[in-house]
Amino acid sequence: MHALLLIDIQNDFLPGGALAVPGGDGIIPIVNELMSGFDIIVATQDWHPPDHGSFAANHPGKAVFESVDLHGLPQTLWPVHCVQNTGGALFAPTLDTRRIARVFPKGTDPQIDSYSGFFDNGHRGDTGLGEWLKGKGVTELTLCGLATDYCVKFTALDALSCGFKVNLHLAACRGVDLQAGDCVKAVAEIREHGAMIR
Repeated sequence: MHALLLIDIQNDFLPGGALAVPGGDGIIPIVNELMSGFDIIVATQDWHPPDHGSFAANHPGKAVFESVDLHGLPQTLWPVHCVQNTGGALFAPTLDTRRIARVFPKGTDPQIDSYSGFFDNGHRGDTGLGEWLKGKGVTELTLCGLATDYCVKFTALDALSCGFKVNLHLAACRGVDLQAGDCVKAVAEIREHGAMIR
């Protein structure tokens, strides 16, 4: 079984959002069109509590995009984004959500961030996504969403480590590129670990 995995296509990651990915809204028509080719569609959703440790606002004296140690892990500090039960955390209004079989929230623990849809950044907690997919007989995934160099990258790498065949639909992804070239490096790393880039 081959499933489509939509990664964090949420308002705060779109132009005008708190942590906008350049051109993020441009993937939505492509994603909507892709859906017709899959029997199983699942989505991840950044779903942070207001006191999340990845928010610069929760570290007095620290600025957005600075790096800190968060409970033993390096952490980039982000603007407040995708806070639970706020408009910014909702899926993009033009995304066709009717065929999404299940949504897997991530980043719910204030003590640790979760770029991947499968595990938190320290692999200390599991979202249940891998087990759910395997329970449905899924062996192959096509990934798309936001952002290429963060949540898409780490979701792809974890999917591969969980034994799934992974395809990255590059036209339906957009990246942040905090450092020039981050997206190119991310795609290369995903390919090197065994994913197909489409």
